[in-house]
Amino acid sequence: MTRDAPSPLRVVAVHGIGNSFGAGISDARKEELRALKATAWARDLATGLEISTDRLDVDFAYYADRLRRPGPPAQGELGGDFLDDPQAQEMLDAWARELGVPHEVTQGRATVPLRGLASWMARRFDLAEGPLRIFIQTFCAEVTAYLRAADAPERIAAREEVAGRIAKFQPRVVVAHSLGSVVAYEALHARPDLQPELLLTLGSPLALPNVIFERLVPTPRASDSVQPRGAALPGTTRWVNIADPGDLVAIPPRLDKFFAGIALDHTTAISALFHFHHAANYLRCATTAVTIAPYLRT
Repeated sequence: MTRDAPSPLRVVAVHGIGNSFGAGISDARKEELRALKATAWARDLATGLEISTDRLDVDFAYYADRLRRPGPPAQGELGGDFLDDPQAQEMLDAWARELGVPHEVTQGRATVPLRGLASWMARRFDLAEGPLRIFIQTFCAEVTAYLRAADAPERIAAREEVAGRIAKFQPRVVVAHSLGSVVAYEALHARPDLQPELLLTLGSPLALPNVIFERLVPTPRASDSVQPRGAALPGTTRWVNIADPGDLVAIPPRLDKFFAGIALDHTTAISALFHFHHAANYLRCATTAVTIAPYLRT
């Protein structure tokens, strides 16, 4: 008698920054692109797990089209070597402080120049300055678009899109990268009936102070300690976090210092140079494989 092969592992993938399909595309085209992204994530996960992609059934939760960036700034607002959106600039300043940017880079200003920060980061971490500047602008713009206000329609729509995909697909595992970890965290809190067995966060900026951590829903609370802590996930969902030690987005390191209920918090080198934050490298790394492998067997 032969044993039936196990059913494919259902996974919902929640993307990070830089994944917009563009404006004005049809619903049919969006579904085509969603399927292509799901296939790419399945391929990367399967590579790390050393299995065939038919062992995985991946759905791609696409929320980037729910985030609308603000229009052009009013005359007199920040411009030139500064980000046009004041809240995005605020995020850039907080990010720079967390990275330990020296006083001479800020030139004594309360506001950090984009060019100066990109140049310092390129020298400090041996990265190409041009792509890094684009990355910084994209990161600040998209995170700000999501976190602008707790009750912003864009934030609610993005969160509901992710929650809706989880509710429809009923995955055992949710894998969330970068900004997607913020959206997934809030989505699972907004819908406590959704309890995947595992939330795996990759390259997460959830603990970034002043701009992300304090603005989360639910709001981190202080209990017996002075340091506020973010809420654990509802129900029985297991939470595992993985961050490359050189990932400039996953700061400060060790989410388990800032959030309750994290089962494991791994620091794992996934790639050298600018690929420190790429989703594909996180998905293919051995630590991701070890985390997901047990869910393939049952």
